[in-house]
Amino acid sequence: MSVKHLNEVPAQPVQAGTGVSFQVLIGPDEGPNFAMRRFIIQPGGGMPNHTNQVEHEQFVLRGQARIGIGEEVIEVKAGDVVFIPAGTPHWYQNTGSEPFEFLCVVPNRPDKIEVLG
Repeated sequence: MSVKHLNEVPAQPVQAGTGVSFQVLIGPDEGPNFAMRRFIIQPGGGMPNHTNQVEHEQFVLRGQARIGIGEEVIEVKAGDVVFIPAGTPHWYQNTGSEPFEFLCVVPNRPDKIEVLG
């Protein structure tokens, strides 16, 4: 069992993003099957189009954003739940005036991230 406060987990910048940081809230050393991460995208920031080898389950905590998933573009806000299948191209753009924050749960399996041109 592991219990900690959000403020105890260091944030790291996402190199491929603009104004993006993340925290590993539950890592593979704590959860045998899934990792839980918190992403924060500052106003005007975003992540480029990319793919992952693992699926993503996401819950929006705060803010609003435009997300591209495959050929579809959706607007999301606090309370929305998003599923991104493994291998599906996706990108994020914060469209609000406050940080866009979401939890992202992924399987603890090898993952290769490929930024698309």
